[in-house]
Amino acid sequence: MYRLLVEQLKGLLEGEHNLIANAANMSALVYHQVPDLNWCGFYLFDGTELVLGPFQGKVACVRIALNRGVCGAAASSRETQLVKDVHSFPGHIACDAASQSEIVVPLVKNGQLIGVWDVDSPILARFDEEDKVGMQALCEVFLSSID
Repeated sequence: MYRLLVEQLKGLLEGEHNLIANAANMSALVYHQVPDLNWCGFYLFDGTELVLGPFQGKVACVRIALNRGVCGAAASSRETQLVKDVHSFPGHIACDAASQSEIVVPLVKNGQLIGVWDVDSPILARFDEEDKVGMQALCEVFLSSID
C-alpha cells in the first residue's frame, strides 16, 4: 500500500513547491487511502512551538509545546513516535477522545525542524513498523517537494 501511496504522492506534488498546498494534498491523500484513521495532518514549527497546519479529520488542538504529547516528543527528539496506546503515553494530549493509537514523524529539512506529520486512529495498536517506514517515506517525498 505505501509503495503505491508514495508514487501517488510524487505525482500529486510534482512541480509544486508550496508547503501549505503540498501539506493539504498529502493530508487528503493519506486520510482517504489509509484505512482506520480518524485524523492526519501537519503541525508546523514556528520557532517556538508546533502550530496546526493542513489536516483531515475533526477540529484539532491549535498549539503544542515541544515538551508535550506525542507530537512534542517527536519534534524534540527528532525521532518517529509509534504509540500503540495513546493513553499510556505520558503527557498525551487528547484532541479527539476517539484516538487510541498514533504515529508522529518529525519533519526535518537541512537540519531545521519544519514540524511533524501526525496520524491518529480510533483502533488500539493500529500502527506497526510497516506503517512507520511507510509514513517516513511519504514524509521524505513531502520534504523533497517544498522550498
